[in-house]
Amino acid sequence: MSNSEKILKTISNLVENGILTSKDIRKELSNDLEFKKSKLIKKLNLVSREEFEVLKKIVQKQEAIIKKLQKKLKR
Repeated sequence: MSNSEKILKTISNLVENGILTSKDIRKELSNDLEFKKSKLIKKLNLVSREEFEVLKKIVQKQEAIIKKLQKKLKR
């Protein structure tokens, strides 16, 4: 049985028993999706937009320096 099937079975059992309300279900699903999103982001080693922009500027500066050095070597 897959994880999603286990979750659905557990939720359906709780709803049948009247223990779980629709707000609880929504909150639980929201928490589960947030956890999965965080797990995926960590697994992919994603960086923030700010970190990306800083690295982009560094790379652009390095490319400019490399081009200057290449021109000097050709002379």
